[in-house]
Parts: sequence; C-alpha cells; structure tokens
Amino acid sequence: MRVVLLGPPGAGKGTQAQIIAERLGVPAISTGDIFRANVSGQTELGRQAKAYMDSGDLVPDEITVAMVSDRLAESDAKAGFLLDGFPRTIAQAEQLRDSLAEMGHALDRCLELVVDEDELVRRLSGRRMLVDGEWVQRDDDKPETVRHRLEVYREQTAPLAGFYEEVGLLSQINAIGEVDEVTRRALEALGAEEALADEPDDESGR
Repeated sequence: MRVVLLGPPGAGKGTQAQIIAERLGVPAISTGDIFRANVSGQTELGRQAKAYMDSGDLVPDEITVAMVSDRLAESDAKAGFLLDGFPRTIAQAEQLRDSLAEMGHALDRCLELVVDEDELVRRLSGRRMLVDGEWVQRDDDKPETVRHRLEVYREQTAPLAGFYEEVGLLSQINAIGEVDEVTRRALEALGAEEALADEPDDESGR
C-alpha cells in the first residue's frame, strides 16, 4: 500500500507514521531522512541540494522529487511505503503521481490527521526543555508562535488536501484520543482489515 500522511505540528504524525507503516509492513519514509542520507552520502543529488541549503535557498522541487523517487525505487519500498513530509505542494504531488506512474504504481490513499487548533496549541505550548537545571518553554512553542506555525501549515496544506480530495484519495482522521485509537481509525480508513485483525483486543492479547 502506498500512502501519504499529512498532519499539522502536534498532531502526532511522526508517531503514527511509524506505527501505521509497521502495521502495513512498509517503510515509513520522511523527506528529512532522505535529505540527510543524500547529503551525508555525498550523492550527486545531495551535493546539489547542499549547495542550495548552504546559500540559504530552498531546494528546487525537481531535486527533492528526484531524491524521493530514488528512495521509492529501492527494494524495501517495492510493495508500498508511507510518505511523511512529502509532498508539501500541489506541484510536488503532481510530480509524485507522475514518478509513481513511471514505475507502474499509483498512490492508494492520503491520510490527513485532523486536530482542533486549540488542542494543538495546548499540546505544543505545553512542551518544555531542560536548560541549566530548569524546565523552560522554547520560543517556538509559545502560544503565539504555535498559532503562526499552524496558520502557515494551513496555507500550505489546505490546497494539497483539496488536491487529493478532488481525485478521491483523501481520508481525514480524527487524531484526538489515545495513540492506538488514532491508529485504528487510520487503518480502518485504509481498509487494512488484516492489520486490524492482527491487533489484540486488549492488553492481555485476547
């Protein structure tokens, strides 16, 4: 199964990406990991990306898409994957569609984790880090900063969610609740009955 996972900061996307991918038996692939692997491995694409990054410029879509396409062509992703952090724009979504078509594949589903903004602000602004023996709030986790980050996310992601909804691939998942509850909703949306059947009914495994 080939899945794209969308979700705002604080929605638990990183956690769900790993769990859902494991249940589906496919790799969870993040663009951050892809970039780091290419840059540290000094691949041709990595060197090109690093030149833009070092100058403070955005890495062009064609380089990002080429990196992702190379990763999706690896053997562990032949049976499927879960993409986390890509695509971020409609242009990238269209290029992903075309790249998959060249491989003889197509995206199966786009899952969007949905959480009320007030809950996201509560989650993110509640985070603390230890500095000189004291727990302090990070500047980027202050409520006003969090709301700005969410506004930017909505501006970038709303068109992308609309793109996948238009082609009938979008499933919105209520991401409020226990981690396993959210996972169950996601697997049900994917029609992953086998993954659900393998899940124990309670902690005793019955």
